[in-house]
Amino acid sequence: MEAVRELLETIRQKGLIPGHLRGVFNLLIGRTITRLDGTPISKGLTWRELSTLLRELRWEKSLVRELGLDPDTLSPRDRDRFWFQAIASANVNSPLARQQADSLAERLESHGFHVVPLPPASRS
Repeated sequence: MEAVRELLETIRQKGLIPGHLRGVFNLLIGRTITRLDGTPISKGLTWRELSTLLRELRWEKSLVRELGLDPDTLSPRDRDRFWFQAIASANVNSPLARQQADSLAERLESHGFHVVPLPPASRS
């Protein structure tokens, strides 16, 4: 799980989140991610695991505005629930989420991460 934390920190520190939050969720929930040398990082997280990581890493609540959500209307005191609600509202398997994930995957290559593409049948 430490490698996933490192990936999330890289995404945040390199400014890859804006315009890609749905894609971040799609990548971490539904894709296999490795380092460029093939070292496994993740074969996909549950919504609960992802929401816990986002809480632990203290991702900015205001990021959910990109999803059309008002952070003040989500669970204010329980950050796990906050992020779980955001993930549930993000339509993580939508064409837009997949498009954002593909774009983000290309950008992550230059930061040492490889995202295994979805098979063509999964793209429809």
